Formats: sequence, structure tokens, C-alpha cells
Amino acid sequence: MKPRLPLFLEFFFLLFLNSVNAQNKSDAFFENILNKIPDSTFQMVYHQPEKYRVQIIYTQINRDKHNKPSFKNYYFHVNPNLYFNPASTVKMPLAFLALQKLHQIKKEGVNKYTTMLTDSAYTAQTKVDKDTTSEDGLPSIAQYIRKVFLVSDNDAYTRLYEFLGQQYINRSMHKMGYNDVRITLRFMPMTADENRHTNPIDFLGPNGKILYHQDAAFNKDSFDFSHIIKMGKGHWNNRDSLINEPIDFTRANNISLEDLQQIEQSVLFPTSVPKKQRFDLKKDDLKFLYKWMSQYPSETNYPFYDSSIYYNSFVKMYFKAGGHQLPGNIREFNKPGWAYGFLTDVAYIVDFKNNTEFMLSCTIYVNENQILNDNHYEYEAVGYPFMLALQKAISQYELTRKRKYLPDLSSFKMNYDHRTASDRRKQIQEVAD
Repeated sequence: MKPRLPLFLEFFFLLFLNSVNAQNKSDAFFENILNKIPDSTFQMVYHQPEKYRVQIIYTQINRDKHNKPSFKNYYFHVNPNLYFNPASTVKMPLAFLALQKLHQIKKEGVNKYTTMLTDSAYTAQTKVDKDTTSEDGLPSIAQYIRKVFLVSDNDAYTRLYEFLGQQYINRSMHKMGYNDVRITLRFMPMTADENRHTNPIDFLGPNGKILYHQDAAFNKDSFDFSHIIKMGKGHWNNRDSLINEPIDFTRANNISLEDLQQIEQSVLFPTSVPKKQRFDLKKDDLKFLYKWMSQYPSETNYPFYDSSIYYNSFVKMYFKAGGHQLPGNIREFNKPGWAYGFLTDVAYIVDFKNNTEFMLSCTIYVNENQILNDNHYEYEAVGYPFMLALQKAISQYELTRKRKYLPDLSSFKMNYDHRTASDRRKQIQEVAD
């Protein structure tokens, strides 16, 4: 017989469990939809939400007679205290913040297309004075944002991080009310101290003259690391050694699924959120973002990606298991992330043929052996099929549910780029994703 805890300890233990479980938000209406999904992989995950650390937000959108949208979120197992590694999803708010900061600089000639040179001033920092993926061969905020959304380029994220600075990123997000955001890391090997230091940067005019100089910066603000986050039964370290103990995510980047959903909604539908939560973006910025959040690598000339490697669904997680091509009538405006067995996508999905629209935000953890950093995760076997089945079910529901007014989706019809068959440039076959 197992020894029992003293009664007073049992009471507090149960109280603790109840408080944790109380954080999980689920809606019976949404669960009724999910429970009817016939896919066996989906049902396996759906009935083990704790094991797979699943969280889903389905955002239903309804329009009035003036085409003004209203939003209703439905939840499954959503809990801001249930950690998931956000991986590349953090690139989305940094792209938005970079455009915002450019406006706040208020310097003539400095915009998203202006040449931006990154210098180095601290250990582990690196310089950037060219970008062979761009049309003019020079780096810019615009080109970094394109690469972030097209193929989830890690170096592009790092350069946006360095332009913004760790302090600006976190202060800005918290001021806007996104309190579950904590961005502490570039996506390159650096210590905590090195990540607090960011590079000096120059913006240059067409004649090479410096239009704006930004000094190297250091973040003196503290972070709350009191919530310890350890996962797995082992992990491989950066010396390719297996460590038989959990990996520590306590000081890693962190963001809740609800914040990610609201951050994307605030840019796709700015007037739908309180003014405090909106980014300082112009109409031209919004159009730019909508295009690059939904354009495919096969449509893009700069960067010139090999579309057999960076296929149309490369960063479209809800369609990845369904083949490399998406249906021609559908566009997904999104930013996914995948790392350590976590797979996340935050998306606005539009069907222009059937006049349907919805947002779908989901994260899942697929790591059967509980060893992290071994690159043996069940993305293909479990993660992508789960996401596809979820998307199909919501898309089908959207086709059948009654709306008083059909949406006018013309503002999300973008003029995408086109490749010519005669373009014989060498295609990009590898990026740091």
C-alpha cells in the first residue's frame, strides 16, 4: 500500500491541482466539433491533451451589413501557464515592431526599404553589409521581413532583434498589454549577457551617406524567471552529448497562444482590438505584411528560393500534410514555429471562392521518446496530420454555418509576384530556419 499524504497536505495538493486545471479554457460547442473529426491521428491527440500539450483557439468572424467584423474565440485546453516553446512564432511580433520603430525614428529617408547595415560591438556579434537575396544586394528591414514570413529565416529574425533591442521589444509588448510575451534570445549561439547587448546599426541613403545611426544597446531591465520550466527526460547539448536530465526552458523565449492570436488579429483587423493593443503601422505597412504573410516562395523573385525545397506549404502548417500545393482559392496569412517537438501555427485562413474566413491558432507537442534536441520528433507522423485534420474540420464547418452577411474579402486579395520561366539565376537551397 502506498503511504498517504497527511490530510492537510492532500487538501493543499488538490487545491493546487484545481487551480491549475481551472486555467484550462475549453468550450463545449468547440469540443463538439472536435469530437466529430473522423481522423484517427486527430482523435488520438484530442483524447490525450495533457500528453500532447494541445491548445487550440478557433476564432469565428462575423460581418455586419457594413462589412465590419466581430470576433468570437472558442477554446480547447488553452492555458497561459502551460508552456510551449514558441520557436519561430516570435518572429511575427518582431516584424510588426520593426515597422513600428521605423515610424518612431521619424527620420526622412529611413523606411523599410532603406539600406540597413549592422555592425558589431560586443562578443559573438556579427556584421552585415550585404544581402545577396535582395534585388539590390543590400540588407533592409523589408527584406528581413519577407524572409521571416516566406521561409522563417532565423538570421532575418536575429537582425530584426538587433535593430529593435531586447528592452524595446519587451517594454513595447508589455505596454500594449501583451503581458505573456518575453523575448530574451536571438536564434544564434549566445549567452544571456550577449543577448542583452545589441549591435550598432546604420541606415544609408542611395549615395551611401548615413541617414540615421543607432548606437549599440544594453538591456538593464530584469525578467521574472521565477516560474521554472523543465521538460523531457533527457536532451542533447551543443557538444553533441546526451544529458540524462530535462532541458531547462526557464529563460527561453515565451509567449502565450492567446497573445499570439491577439497580436495577429491586431494587424489583420486593427480596429477590432483596443487602441492600446495596436501597432503603429501605416496602410502601406499593412498591405506589405498581408502580402508577405501569404505569398508563396514559388511566387517570389527576391529571395529566389528553390521551390522544390521551399514549396508552397513549407510554412503553412495547416496544409503541410496535404501536399506541397494549397488549393487555389485559399490563402493562409500566418506565422508558424517548430522546435523541440513543439509545432505551432497562428493563422487567418481565407477561402475566396466560398467567401469564408476564420482564424485558427494551435500548438501541439510531439516527442514520444521525451529526448529533446535529437531531431526525432513526430511532426510528419502526428503533428502535420493533426493540424490538417483540424483545419479541414473548421473549414467544413465554416462552409455550412449560416451567416447573415457574407464577407467582402477584397482587402485581403493581394497582387502577388510572378516568376518567369526564363529566369536562370541560381536558386537558394538552404536557409537557417
